[in-house]
Amino acid sequence: MGRKEMGGRLAAEYQGLQVKVPTFFQCPISLDVMRSPVSLCTGVTYDRASIQRWIDSGNTTCPATMLELPSTDLVPNLTLRRLIALWASTAAAAPSSCLAPSAVGPTPAAAAAELLRQIAAPGADPCPALHKFAAFLSDDGVDEFDKNALARAEGAAETVASVLRRREKDAVEAAVRVLGAIAASDCVDEDNKKRVAAALAADVASSVASLARVLRSGSGLEVRVDAARLVESLLRNATPDVKATVAEEKELVAELIRLIGPVDEKGILDKQAVEVGLSCLATIAGTRRARSEMARLGAVPAAVRVLATDAGSPAQALLLLEAALGCAEGRAALCEKAEEAIPAVVSKMMKSGMGGAEAAVSVLWAVCHRYKDRRAVEAAAAASKGGLTKLLLLMQSGCSPVARRMASELLKMFKVNAKSCLAGYDSKTTHIMPF
Repeated sequence: MGRKEMGGRLAAEYQGLQVKVPTFFQCPISLDVMRSPVSLCTGVTYDRASIQRWIDSGNTTCPATMLELPSTDLVPNLTLRRLIALWASTAAAAPSSCLAPSAVGPTPAAAAAELLRQIAAPGADPCPALHKFAAFLSDDGVDEFDKNALARAEGAAETVASVLRRREKDAVEAAVRVLGAIAASDCVDEDNKKRVAAALAADVASSVASLARVLRSGSGLEVRVDAARLVESLLRNATPDVKATVAEEKELVAELIRLIGPVDEKGILDKQAVEVGLSCLATIAGTRRARSEMARLGAVPAAVRVLATDAGSPAQALLLLEAALGCAEGRAALCEKAEEAIPAVVSKMMKSGMGGAEAAVSVLWAVCHRYKDRRAVEAAAAASKGGLTKLLLLMQSGCSPVARRMASELLKMFKVNAKSCLAGYDSKTTHIMPF
């Protein structure tokens, strides 16, 4: 849906977010503000993405003049681009009185000033403004230019993050939806996502406690996933001290484990929830002090369940298992489930990318070779028919020297000679003999 078609609806849903746009800043095709203005040989300027789609569709005329194009070369209009950038920065400094709710245009930072004032107003209910903010960011019909301008508005991330420290459940969830929309959107620039992480890290203990509460008692799975996305963003951009604070929040870890579990009595796993939950847990597991607590809370069987059901990223699940084996509690939990866990690890060894494959070998090597757990060895022997071929494939795929050594030791441990190893390996590739 184009912006022209959305005009009436935008005025109703996003009142206060629109400003008037000079018509010569708008692309004649999309009617959006041009992000990369380019000119055709006819002298008409378009946004690069729009005119490129027109040309790629097989059209040989100028959309505005309908004249035949002797050349489809696109010449950047640097002057117009500078004017648009100047206009955007000027609008960002303009007073909120210049807002025109019924106009069709972008959303520069100044258009968010009134919205942020409503959110921050003492004693006022921030929910209406937050809902409007989230709806605008989540609408597929809104241009990337507008979303990024709103997200980068001065104080936007900090103002919304401050709502997390309130006690009102509805307000906290509304703030989570806004920040989650910024953190998860492919349309939002990485710098704007980092602003959200920095705003959360400014009072990390309070932010983590609030996100844990949303994960525990959020009004729906969607807002719980948004809360986990904010944890993921915080971890991805955090200093070691901030990561340690997150990892030591037991309630948060417990809720992330619950997030990757069944969502109903039928045992169905939600793919989005599993993906973001695993990502957070795999990062947290890198903190040594958190591993035993994660194992105690059930991270290992949860990761095994993901591997067995194809509900999420096998690479993340394998990385989580690899980290969990760094403590005795994690090893005990995996070996208790050896009959289920080892075949699941073997089955995903070559279906999870190089990182996941090496993590799988590390898991098998730890429990079967280093710690020689009888249950794990028996389960690995039962799964060795397909596992041996996969180990050989990994050794020939450019894996790290450490992974190659582990794979070789696993092959030797099962006393399989090179000839019988390769008997079931039907390929014309050159084989590297493991020993």
